[in-house]
Amino acid sequence: MTTSLDQIRAGLAAGEIVPFIGADALSDVTNKKTGSKIPATSDELILALNNGQPMSPRLMYEFPRAAMNIELKRGRVAVNRALEGIYADRGWSEAALHQWLTGLKLPYIIDLNRDTGLQQAWADRPHTLIVGIARIAGGLRYKLFRHDGTSYTAAEDGDIDPAAPILFKPCGTPWPEPNWIASDADFVDYITELMGGFAIPPYLKERRKGLRYVVLGARLNRDTIRMLLADFIYGAASPAGWALIPGANDKEKRFCARIGLEVIDADWRELAGLPVAEAA
Repeated sequence: MTTSLDQIRAGLAAGEIVPFIGADALSDVTNKKTGSKIPATSDELILALNNGQPMSPRLMYEFPRAAMNIELKRGRVAVNRALEGIYADRGWSEAALHQWLTGLKLPYIIDLNRDTGLQQAWADRPHTLIVGIARIAGGLRYKLFRHDGTSYTAAEDGDIDPAAPILFKPCGTPWPEPNWIASDADFVDYITELMGGFAIPPYLKERRKGLRYVVLGARLNRDTIRMLLADFIYGAASPAGWALIPGANDKEKRFCARIGLEVIDADWRELAGLPVAEAA
């Protein structure tokens, strides 16, 4: 395992490996005033959307399903408002994983979380922000923003520096404008267009060829994240990379083997050189 982790660290330093970040990346993020943990996991998000109350076992299975139920009962605006209330708050502490990754000056990160932690960490670094969007009348399923080291400006494909560092937020962010992929209907639309090639900018399709990936802080036992991952790593090198999953189950191992990822029984903190005991 040590050899694999050293190989990943070297690949990250060389800009040849792309982190694919999930909910556990935010396990140590808390509100600076209240001490409460930021909602990030499926269960945490469901409780946050439902006034702290659990929903039925069928709805608790996965956040998009629960969000769809809330959307049908109270409207899509209710889900959007709740997510903006959570993630637009700038009072969250900085994630240890964000600190570590920022220090590496990586050229490309895929962040499934909806917080602004990495955006704040990159606030003085010129970069391109790609945000997933869904359920619009035709068109592409992403928005582009150019950051000049001070602020974001909306951009089109032709305005982007193809060599600039990329932060891809497929599930959304409140900053510089709120856009969210949350409910089942959002994901069906987004993933359909992702599979069709309309959710990734053309220049990134070229730039990502031959890269490898490392999955950090994400379990791969739900179809939604599995479909996202499989499409985001399309065109990867062979093998495609690694998934750091402590105690991975057979379903996760079979899926990773199918898409060319080696499962490593390790926590992302081991890769970052942080004590695993500090995990929340």
